Amino acid sequence: MTLTVEMITFDCVDPDALAAWWARAAGGDVNAVAPGEFVMVTSEGRPALGFQRVPDPTPGKNKVHLDFHAADKEAEVARLVDLGARETARNSFGPEFDWVVMADPEGNAFCVAGS
Repeated sequence: MTLTVEMITFDCVDPDALAAWWARAAGGDVNAVAPGEFVMVTSEGRPALGFQRVPDPTPGKNKVHLDFHAADKEAEVARLVDLGARETARNSFGPEFDWVVMADPEGNAFCVAGS
């Protein structure tokens, strides 16, 4: 038996707004399955991103986050900040591998690595 990642789901306060933001940030189409309650961002060949409304966002550090690779990391970080993301940290494993930790408009962590 093989498991396939079908969707990565975020708990959030405003699923419509956060799905729209991720569609602009990562690309994809917004599918409001249950507007105001559960919204998906879909893109051919990639797992869907799901956004479900919860009364209280999860406190503390995310236990799961998305990692992205960009051909031009600094340009992509700047684009995401222009869309409303925040840069929260920069890390590296020496000069060969570094990444930027970011947060979406509701504070969900994700990383951008690249050249």
